[in-house]
Amino acid sequence: MAKQVIEYAVVPVGIVVPDKDLLKFIAVKFHVHDLDGQHFASPSDVLRAFHKLMSASHAGVHRDA
Repeated sequence: MAKQVIEYAVVPVGIVVPDKDLLKFIAVKFHVHDLDGQHFASPSDVLRAFHKLMSASHAGVHRDA
């Protein structure tokens, strides 16, 4: 597999590149920087992690408001 762009809501947020037997995520948007450098089994796993990250950050915003 070659590098692949990861998009969320039609906005590129990073890429995955093969690294050993996994995919390494490289963030290109600040709000997904917490996932930068992490390894995933598939692009869909990256999206699940992104959704989880966004849900946690939005929950924190509502909790602090």
